[in-house]
Amino acid sequence: VSLHKPEIKLESLKEDIKDFLKTSGWEKKLQNAVYSELSVFPSPCHPAAPPEHMKEPLAYMRKAQGSWEKRILKSLNSMCTELSIPLAQKRPLSEQKELLNKWNEMGTDEPDLSLFRPVYAPKDFLEVLMNLRNPNYENGEQPTFRNHLGLIQVPLKVKDIPELKEDFSELGLNIGQLGIDDSAQVPPEFFENEHVRVGQKVLAEQDSAAAQQYVRQGCPTALRADLWALILNISNQPEDILYYEQLKSNVIQHDLLVDSLIYKDVKLTASNDDYYFVFEDYLYQVLLCFSRDTSVLEHFAYSSATPPKSYIQGK
Repeated sequence: VSLHKPEIKLESLKEDIKDFLKTSGWEKKLQNAVYSELSVFPSPCHPAAPPEHMKEPLAYMRKAQGSWEKRILKSLNSMCTELSIPLAQKRPLSEQKELLNKWNEMGTDEPDLSLFRPVYAPKDFLEVLMNLRNPNYENGEQPTFRNHLGLIQVPLKVKDIPELKEDFSELGLNIGQLGIDDSAQVPPEFFENEHVRVGQKVLAEQDSAAAQQYVRQGCPTALRADLWALILNISNQPEDILYYEQLKSNVIQHDLLVDSLIYKDVKLTASNDDYYFVFEDYLYQVLLCFSRDTSVLEHFAYSSATPPKSYIQGK
């Protein structure tokens, strides 16, 4: 209907749309969305490349990944066979109601998880990393100076000292930084007040790029939640809340073997640590819903039966 209005002309339609986006606030939203996508956008590859090549372009890395995933799945299947527990099953209605009622107090539950063993130990994963060798980088087993620089011999391009100084210039001694005790040219109280004022201005502008640059000098506690939401381009839209409720419903309805592994992992770490115990219930909620999020699992090429990375022997 608007196209039939006399004040709208096709010759100036492009500029009119730009002006509308700017006045309506959508220009900043689009910029933030593009900025957040660019930070996680994969490197360009050949259009005919198969998915496994896009996942990891190095053949020896792909081979090591495949072997490790098979090892994890074999360990999970062995545990299921020994304990006579399926990888996934639907919860009985009584169990669904019980879990729903204690959703915010799951830390008070004390199930017997003594039969669930670690899927892998830290030394197993370290051994895999130590055995990684790039066949195109070095031939032969003759010891060299580089062989003694560390346990992991994967040739990785790292930045030299001048490049690191440039990337982390905000940590220079002549630059103010929030949350450190080093003596600075500017009094800490003055810098903190000014830094908070600038942070409030960044939030008012709703600019993701500016927010990411701002936190390089420290993030005020009072602004932390809003700043990180802006950097990650996160908003509590109705569709986001509905998606979380769907994930929560999947947790309530279906019991996965991973649930017990997550529960034991959190019990071994968060509940026994003075820094994390207050977040124990939140960890259960986030990790259980995370394990049902197929978009995340597809991105990392894992199945829903893959155990959490942190579930290793001990911590």
